[in-house]
Amino acid sequence: MARGDGRLTTELDPDNPGPRDACGVVGIWAPGEEVSKLTYFGLYALQHRGQEAAGIAVSDGARTVVYKDLGLVAQVFDESTLAPLQGHLAIGHARYSTTGAPTWENAQPTIRSTSTGTAIALAHNGNLVNTADLLKEVDHLGIDMGTTTSDTHLITALLAAHPDESVAAAAERVLPQLRGAFCLVFMDENTLYAARDAQGVHPLVLGRLATGWAVASETAALDTIGAHFVREVEPGELITVDEHGLRSTRFANPEPKGCLFEYVYLARPDTKLAGRNVYATRVEVGRTLAREYPVDADLVIGVPESGIPAAIGYAEESGIPYSQGFTKNQYVGRTFIQPSQSLRQLGIRLKLNPLIDQIKGKRLVVVDDTIVRGNTQRALVRMLREAGAVQVHIRISAPPVKWPCFYGIDFATRAELIAGSLDVDGIRSQIGADSLGYVSMDGLVRATEQPASRLCMACFDGNYPIELPAADLIGKHLMEPQTPSAASHPPQAQTPRSTEASTQVREGTTA
Repeated sequence: MARGDGRLTTELDPDNPGPRDACGVVGIWAPGEEVSKLTYFGLYALQHRGQEAAGIAVSDGARTVVYKDLGLVAQVFDESTLAPLQGHLAIGHARYSTTGAPTWENAQPTIRSTSTGTAIALAHNGNLVNTADLLKEVDHLGIDMGTTTSDTHLITALLAAHPDESVAAAAERVLPQLRGAFCLVFMDENTLYAARDAQGVHPLVLGRLATGWAVASETAALDTIGAHFVREVEPGELITVDEHGLRSTRFANPEPKGCLFEYVYLARPDTKLAGRNVYATRVEVGRTLAREYPVDADLVIGVPESGIPAAIGYAEESGIPYSQGFTKNQYVGRTFIQPSQSLRQLGIRLKLNPLIDQIKGKRLVVVDDTIVRGNTQRALVRMLREAGAVQVHIRISAPPVKWPCFYGIDFATRAELIAGSLDVDGIRSQIGADSLGYVSMDGLVRATEQPASRLCMACFDGNYPIELPAADLIGKHLMEPQTPSAASHPPQAQTPRSTEASTQVREGTTA
């Protein structure tokens, strides 16, 4: 009998997913500390960045053990699985797949041994755009990739390809070959490494622990594990941490192009990006929306979660009262039970339910972060009207998303993006709103307090700061077997492994 897999999902409508998050990475070097538990809590704080799989690699100086599985951090790990993961350094990963299917084999950290026995474990946030070139090099070197199909495994394989050189020397050789977005944490038996692409597309930050160092995708993860924020890992920088301390080298000249969408949607509101608090940015975007698209209304509400700070800002600037308009069920998982025609909105109502007494008879301003396909907003507008709203005015805290991302966020294809084919009034008509307003690009950029020249805005303006290859040399399933069935039906997530295989996973992968 088919059962729900129990995984939480941020999607309001499971049949019409929105932007998928980038991954989350953590690295810890802290002798005397329970590094596996610190990594676990860091990953827990980054769960919003990836919900498909989770894993931790730990070394005690003699051997490296990797434990990983499909599912959320709290589903993959518990006291019994963390207890054997003893050592002085660790790395961790929470995955959403951007290259390679969401299978156990593609879960991270990856691990590979050199011919001399050195084990290299690696975790990656981002997405490479020269995967096809790297795959050719791996093939030329005669490296067996097994059943793995992610760009992360290619990086690990290349790092381990030359056993006559140190891991640091291998990193200085391999990192300049990578094109695209990458925040890496990797390790051998004694040393923690962290690296960020020359554009610094996604965040990676360095923190100080009482007995060591921590690296994480967001400052919120450092806060969670009690690490003091030191600075960002710079674009084009490789950091090395071992018993001799922390060292920094450059493998590329920095050309900063931080992801603008991190401010809109990806990052936690309590995170800081380039010194700017994300919550403050989103509130300021709401204020900008109120100035750019005012309307006579009775109430401002936000769509949980990332629409709420902007809704608060809109209310503050406009003088229209703010109120919670929806109750959100935080514990709903995916389900294999298919709704009938009469229950088509069940997926959304499992997540959100309108507060009728607050809404009935009111003219509403509803603030959301983005419109991707438009199906979710159409269902929300209908839900609010059924709850008694007199008018529904939609305000969006990002410009129209017209272009796909190739740097680590899995949007719909351009053909599926509603703003790719319709103007604002056409979208308003499609979703059934009384009015629709998107924040301007200038307004969003001002709220970040970053110059536009240091931001990647490709999903909004189509200007990709890192050159892209031909269309047939890029894509999530580039490395998947190209059988007719695979081409027409992209690989799906595997079901949990059998009891025998699960036992192997519990024991971990040792190198």
